[in-house]
Amino acid sequence: MTTQTSTGQRGRRLALLCLLPFAVFFVTFQIAPLLWVASHSLINGESWGLANFSKIFASRFYLQAIQHSLQIALWSSLIGMTLAILGSYSLQQVDSKLRDFVMAFSNMTSNFAGVPLAFAFIILLGFNGALTLLLKQSGVISDFNLYSKTGLIVLYSYFQIPLGVLLLYPAFDALRADWRESAALLGANSWQFWRYIGLPVLTPALLGTFVILLANALGAYATVYALTTGNFNMLPIRIAAMVAGDITLDPNMGSALAMVLVALMLVVTAAQQWLLSRSYHVAR
Repeated sequence: MTTQTSTGQRGRRLALLCLLPFAVFFVTFQIAPLLWVASHSLINGESWGLANFSKIFASRFYLQAIQHSLQIALWSSLIGMTLAILGSYSLQQVDSKLRDFVMAFSNMTSNFAGVPLAFAFIILLGFNGALTLLLKQSGVISDFNLYSKTGLIVLYSYFQIPLGVLLLYPAFDALRADWRESAALLGANSWQFWRYIGLPVLTPALLGTFVILLANALGAYATVYALTTGNFNMLPIRIAAMVAGDITLDPNMGSALAMVLVALMLVVTAAQQWLLSRSYHVAR
């Protein structure tokens, strides 16, 4: 018994030792920068306080940046989730070779962002883009502005959909075929299967995926900057402008805007945890 206890203690110490490099990395590159941003967001000139946050919420310009970021992130996440759900479910029904190809393609396109993605969309959907001209000649659309809020939602949805498929496919893969067969033998129809079995199993993955897609869209910077050269008012653009100092250099205001972005994500994460806890209670 003593030998087993000492062996278990050595195993735990070894596990903690292996965890140490990750802990150092996490504190150095996650916690320390967050604390630095949080502390500098309270500095305004030579004094400490909430003056930066008061300026943000009293300015229509900054409120517009928050509104645009939330709208684009929410709509692109909803579109990405909807199509990812349909795609992930459909992948369960197709041949394995086609499924492997789609998953590999999704892995590639989910990481295709920044300047190359902006350039590709300008060629396809810009004012004189190939697809834009084709749709106009066909009478499908009369006008389309890639550099507007609607255009950015389309652009963001491009990399949200494959990311959603990568995250949701394992969850759909966990739905066993014999569960549906058993439910059918007990007299359950398709709606009852999804209501009482499918959705409760998928709810954690759906909520978690939505939060990840929302965070992915809220923090996206390179693509929208390359597309609009910083002329579209969004939170990441405003933060970068304050830090880069192209017009005004105010890193403390940039820190305050970054904390607003963090607060938005905390609210979304808290809502996700609350909905998740409620789903567990309903499932029980």
